[in-house]
Amino acid sequence: MLVLLPWLAGFALARVQWVQQAGTQSVALVQGNVDQLVKWNAEESARIIQTYVDLSEPHWDAGLLVWPEAAITLLEHEATDLLQRLDRRGRRAGTAFVLGLPRAERQHDGGIEFQNAVRALGNGDGLYVKRRLVPFGEYVPLESWLRGLIAFFDLPMSGFSPGAWEQPLLDVGGRSAVMAICYEVVYPELVREQAAAADVLMTVSNDTWFGRSIGPLQHLEMAQMRALENGRWMLRGTNNGVTAIVDHQGRIRARLPQFEAGVLRGEWTTMTGSTPYARWGYLPVGISLLLLGLLALGSRRPGA
Repeated sequence: MLVLLPWLAGFALARVQWVQQAGTQSVALVQGNVDQLVKWNAEESARIIQTYVDLSEPHWDAGLLVWPEAAITLLEHEATDLLQRLDRRGRRAGTAFVLGLPRAERQHDGGIEFQNAVRALGNGDGLYVKRRLVPFGEYVPLESWLRGLIAFFDLPMSGFSPGAWEQPLLDVGGRSAVMAICYEVVYPELVREQAAAADVLMTVSNDTWFGRSIGPLQHLEMAQMRALENGRWMLRGTNNGVTAIVDHQGRIRARLPQFEAGVLRGEWTTMTGSTPYARWGYLPVGISLLLLGLLALGSRRPGA
C-alpha cells in the first residue's frame, strides 16, 4: 500500500492549479530544414541565411520571431551587417527576434573561446551562451589526447567553451524567457533555476544529427516535461523538427511536420505563480521517500 502513496499523491496534486494566466503573445518559429551535410559548409552560408530571411518575411507581425540553434553558421562578428539589418527590422515591426549563432570571445590572455549562443534583437534584448555542452559534439574531453586521433573527434564546431553559470534572462518583447540550447533542456534543475522568475521557457535546437530516429521525438518529450514541471509554456524552435508550442501542462498546442521547411504560428500565454517543483526542486520527493522508508521500517514486525 505504501508504494502506491506517491502515485496517489501525484494524481491529486496534478489537479491543483499552481499557476495563473497573465496575457498572451503571438510567436513565429522558423524551421529552415537545412541538411546537416551542408550546414557548416562556408559556401552554403549565404543560401542558408536567405532561406531563413525568406521564410520569416511574412511573419514580422508576430510578437516574437525565433530562428533555431546555429541558424546562422557565421560567427557573430562575421554577421554584423546582417544582425544590424535584422535588429532594425524587428524594431520597426515591434517584434522580438531571437536567433542561435556561434560566437568568438577574446579572453584576457589573448586567446579566443568559441561559444554556442542565442541573441535577442529587435524588440528584445539579451545574450545567452550555452552552459552545458555536449561531450564530443561541442567539446572533446581529454582534447589534447583525442583530437586528431580519430576522425570522429574532429566534428564541425566541436571546440566550444561553456558560458558563465549565472546569466540574465532574455527580454522577448517586454517578457522574460529562460533559454535552453539543445541538450540543456534535458537537465531539470538547469531550467528550474530561473523558471519561477520567467514568463516563458524557450529552447532552440538542431536535431538534424539524429536523422529519422526517435531522438527528436524524445527530445521534444523532455521539453514537454520541463514545461509541466515549472508551469510555464515552452517554445521550441528547431532546424528540422520537432518545432512545437507546448503549454504549461506539457501539452503540445501546435507543431510542424519534421523534415520540412516552414513557420509555426501560434500564441503562448504568460503564467504567474510557481509549481512545487519550481519552488523546492526535489526536496519534497526526498522528504517523501524518507518518510515512506521510516513508515516501512515502523510497520515491520519484530523478528520478521
